[in-house]
Amino acid sequence: MTALTDNIGKLNGYLARFHDHGIQNLIAGESRPAASGAVFDTTSPVDESVICPVARGGAEDIDAAARAAADAFPAWRDMAAAERKAILIRIAEGIEARAEEIALCECWDTGQALRFMSKAALRGAANFRFFADKVASARDGQNLRSPTLMNVTTRVPLGPVGVITPWNTPFMLSTWKIAPALAAGCTVVHKPAEFSPLTARILAEIAHEAGLPDGVWNLVNGFGEDAGRALTEHPAIKAIAFVGESKTGSMIMKQGADTLKRVHFELGGKNPVVVFDDADLDRALDAAIFMIYSLNGERCTSSSRLLVQDTIADEFEARLIERVNRIKVGHPLDPATEVGPLIHKVHFDKVTSYFDIAKTDGATVAAGGERVGDQGWFVRPTLFTGATNEMTIAQEEIFGPVLTSIRFASEAEALEITNDTQYGLTGYVWTNDLTRALRFTDRLEAGMIWVNSENVRHLPTPFGGVKASGIGRDGGDWSFEFYMEQKHIGFALGQHKIPRLGA
Repeated sequence: MTALTDNIGKLNGYLARFHDHGIQNLIAGESRPAASGAVFDTTSPVDESVICPVARGGAEDIDAAARAAADAFPAWRDMAAAERKAILIRIAEGIEARAEEIALCECWDTGQALRFMSKAALRGAANFRFFADKVASARDGQNLRSPTLMNVTTRVPLGPVGVITPWNTPFMLSTWKIAPALAAGCTVVHKPAEFSPLTARILAEIAHEAGLPDGVWNLVNGFGEDAGRALTEHPAIKAIAFVGESKTGSMIMKQGADTLKRVHFELGGKNPVVVFDDADLDRALDAAIFMIYSLNGERCTSSSRLLVQDTIADEFEARLIERVNRIKVGHPLDPATEVGPLIHKVHFDKVTSYFDIAKTDGATVAAGGERVGDQGWFVRPTLFTGATNEMTIAQEEIFGPVLTSIRFASEAEALEITNDTQYGLTGYVWTNDLTRALRFTDRLEAGMIWVNSENVRHLPTPFGGVKASGIGRDGGDWSFEFYMEQKHIGFALGQHKIPRLGA
């Protein structure tokens, strides 16, 4: 039996319960169909087959979830830190115990290759362990003495929050948002992306099996225009944490304005990888390829623009073309697969539309630029060369396995090209000149920058972007700055002089 056949057999076992019962909402600890009775089908991008029906939640379901979260908030807020920490650790243990199930279901639901998703569950568990360790100190503050007062600061949880997660790596990104919210003492209403609802349900089940009180974590499936909008507008929801497209983030900000929602947005990117001629070109090549073609290119931090110095561009692009043409496209459950199918026909149509746009703009399709097979949403890894930064393919987020190569002559030109975009999520700089690295990163407009490295996530560091790439930061105490409110209390040290009016 091959590894692929074995994995398909295991997957079918895990999916059996979804085939039988579908995916329902989870509100106040209870599985419920949508109040309207409506459902939608989630399908696999591998072969377009229906996986199962999913409850299509709407405003009534969101209202029930928000009320449940509001009712559960006082007890969860006031629970002893040691008890909340123990629950978060049990959630992590539950994730680890079901890591294979999570990985296989995520691959089938999203098209992501198993070689990358096999560790996604373990990274999600690490998120819960990390924030479990921070529960005890989350509300710590400072003592700030003045001549007349002892000023004390503390942090308190906001209350019920809404979490809206994307379809590309849904399990891991859900843990990034929900773990710190729970650690802070908030309650949650989670609306996962409609294209990939499987692992959100598994994760919520794990949390309740770990002893999370009913109503602390509520799950409502549905579409952005009904369930998503109802969540962003609901008065009981104090904040919205969202990962997704920049245009959607703007819409959520407008929808939450009437209730003065606090928002945290991790949005799109058109991230540059800048390769100078003094760089370690072997490592730069590996990193550039990994950061655009892994995860099917469906990642916000992908290095979708290659800026390569003209003195090495011919050689670097030749090696790049050779490597891109050897990337293995195939079934996501095959351990040898490097690129699987795109998430959905809607997204497939968007990504493939840029093949003709590139040609119209005058770029060269140096590799890929075509569909693979006639079933499922498979695309051959694609490279555009001969591009300039003014072209559509260099300005718009394609969000697929598509790289645009642009040449530059000088450091000043590289910096100008790098910053000439509406986005500012990440940047990758390859040079062995330390002073150049310091100069360049200081002026590069991005929330996260890696020098001589691919994206290596370290949980205590801030994650987020500038410009149209987002608002706020995840990671370490930066997460608590979003999910908690600062409070100041001043204690008089004695009988200082108080001005007397009307005496």
